[in-house]
Amino acid sequence: MIKKIAVFSLFCLGALHVSAGEVRVYAAASLTNAVTDIAKLYKQQHPSTNVVTVFGASSALAKQIESGAKADIYFSADTDWMKYLVKTQFISSGKVKNTLGNQLVAITPMDMDVPFGPTKQFNFANAFKGHLCTGQMESVPVGKYAKQSLMALGWYTPLQGRIVGTDDVRSALAFVERGECDVGIVYQTDALISKKVKIIGTFPSKTHDPIVYPAALTKQGERNREAAQFEHFMLKNAKAKAIFTRYGFSELK
Repeated sequence: MIKKIAVFSLFCLGALHVSAGEVRVYAAASLTNAVTDIAKLYKQQHPSTNVVTVFGASSALAKQIESGAKADIYFSADTDWMKYLVKTQFISSGKVKNTLGNQLVAITPMDMDVPFGPTKQFNFANAFKGHLCTGQMESVPVGKYAKQSLMALGWYTPLQGRIVGTDDVRSALAFVERGECDVGIVYQTDALISKKVKIIGTFPSKTHDPIVYPAALTKQGERNREAAQFEHFMLKNAKAKAIFTRYGFSELK
C-alpha cells in the first residue's frame, strides 16, 4: 500500500511538472501583431507554457492592472503609464526596461489624395474635409503624441470639432480603413500592417515626446519564473527582435 502511495505521489509530481504554466502579457494595441508572433514562437520552443496576451490602450491596461487584473508583464506604448504603475506600486522601478521606438504618421484611405506638409505654414485643416481619427488625446498614448504634434504645428485649434478620439490606436486605424475618417494619426507600425490605408507623411520627432515602449514584470510577474523567462525571450532573443524589426519598430540603444 505504501509503495502504491509513493508511486501515485511521484505521478502527481510529474503531472505538475509537465502541466502548462501560464504567462499573462498586457501589451499596447500597437504591439498586437509582433507580440502575438513572438508568443507563438515561444510556444514552439516551450510547449508547456501558455502565453495569454491582452491588447488595448496602455491607459486602459494600466487601469485594469490597478483594479486587480492578473498581469505578469506590462508592455506600454509610453512611459507615463509605466510610471503610473510604478507610483501605484504595481511595478518595481528597477524592473522597467525601455525597449522599442516608433514613429507618428498621418494616414488616409488608399483612394484619397490628401496633401501633407509638416510645417506651421501648411494649412492641414483645409487639406481634407472630414474627420481626423486618433487615440483619445487625454489618455491613449498615440492620442497624446498626436495632440502634442498638432499643437506644435499650430494645427490643433483649426481642427477643433473634427477630431475623433478612439479607445486605442487600432480603433483609429479601423476608422480610416472604413473611410469613416479622412485622416488618421497612428504609429508607423500600425499603418504598415494595413493594405487599406497609405502613409501621407511623418510627424517630425521634435513635435512630440519620444515614442518609447517600456516593458516590465509586474509584482505578480516577479513571482512567476516563467514570466521572467518569456520577458527575457521577448526582449533579448534574436528571432524575437527580428519580429519587432519586421513590423517597423526600432530598437532603443
